Amino acid sequence: MLLQILHYPDPRLRRKAEPVGAVTDEIRALVSDMAETMYNAPGIGLAAIQVGVLKRVVVLDLSEEHNRLQVFINPEIRESEGEQIMEEGCLSVPGVFEPVTRAGHVRVRALDREGRPFELEATGLLATCIQHEIDHLDGKVFVDYLSRLKQQRIRKKLEKHQRLAM
Repeated sequence: MLLQILHYPDPRLRRKAEPVGAVTDEIRALVSDMAETMYNAPGIGLAAIQVGVLKRVVVLDLSEEHNRLQVFINPEIRESEGEQIMEEGCLSVPGVFEPVTRAGHVRVRALDREGRPFELEATGLLATCIQHEIDHLDGKVFVDYLSRLKQQRIRKKLEKHQRLAM
């Protein structure tokens, strides 16, 4: 089922997601709906908070074929090092792409869609995506890394688009 993606500056994007107590059929259904929504958008990552669900759930797929879905439930970065700058975009901030500095290497621990714990080392685009999506779970949007002036311009642009869409 396709879910509605919240758009910046929607205040619901600032809420903090709650940990998932148990990976149930309901959580697995959420993962499936989030993946369908992400692929349809199209995007490469989506956090539950972006579809108005206050759960610590992230889906990612960096493959061209959309056949390598990665699920992170209750993800936490255990280690980070280095630095890289990548241009980021976001399904919640449509049409905006800006360079953001993040760690170049991360080690993340999470549960998979079956509730099994795993750890993953990531660099490059995957490291950026993991950090970007975990930020969403903590109520942060990538534009928070930009200057105040850029944030104001982006907010005004998106508010205008929302008014015109009504």
